Amino acid sequence: MTNKSRFSLKPALAVGLSAITLLTGACASGGDGNEDVAYVARDVESLYTEAKRRLDRGNTRLAAALFDEVERQHPYSPWARRAQLMSAFSYYIAQDYNQAIQSAQRFLSIHPGNRDAPYAYYLIALSYYEQISDVQRDQKITDQARVALTEVNRRFPTTKYAADARLKLDLVNDHLAGKEMEIGRFYQKSGRWLASQLRFQNVVEQYDTTSHAPEALYRLAESSLALGLQEEAVKYAAVLGANYPGSEWYEKAYDLIEEYAPGVSAS
Repeated sequence: MTNKSRFSLKPALAVGLSAITLLTGACASGGDGNEDVAYVARDVESLYTEAKRRLDRGNTRLAAALFDEVERQHPYSPWARRAQLMSAFSYYIAQDYNQAIQSAQRFLSIHPGNRDAPYAYYLIALSYYEQISDVQRDQKITDQARVALTEVNRRFPTTKYAADARLKLDLVNDHLAGKEMEIGRFYQKSGRWLASQLRFQNVVEQYDTTSHAPEALYRLAESSLALGLQEEAVKYAAVLGANYPGSEWYEKAYDLIEEYAPGVSAS
């Protein structure tokens, strides 16, 4: 997916983790991703400070590993909770989305009621969202992003995370509707009219607020005529005219009905 609107992660994390200051100037860089993190026993503050220093410098993968080490060496320290979420954030910035999801899920499993839980849920949703591919590919990740964004909105509806999740859900739904349309058009070209009907009905019923709805109604009229269901075709054209009277798809539907079902009224 191109031109996806990004929510500002750094301010969001600064608000969510009030005890932590972030200076992630080179956030997209993997930095010293190949450096080994050898086990060296260190006091928790020094270890955490080193991890944050690496993150500030853009060495995101190494920072994530060091934050993980904070939890491993000092599992019962208050710093361990902070480090868990900072690890997830570092993996996200490094574009290691699967690891970011795992780290955030681990944080939630240990601290489900923590004040930073909304951000952890949001980070999981973003990690799925950033993996959405073009409409020609399998949409499993897209559906996972939809579920995760919906969860953010359901659990924390008044937060800034939910506000951004709602915006992204519109894009995700449009993407999923586009996939249904692509499959439906393929079935039409193959003469599999009933199968195409099911795909276009999915768009009208599940994604009626997306940009694909007018075309879906037109395609339903088109497929209905191919199946000999003239009254159904007229019905879909009428719904199209009532909801999208100025669209090109209504004009095409009108011409289609005039040619192949003149004088037929919807039942």
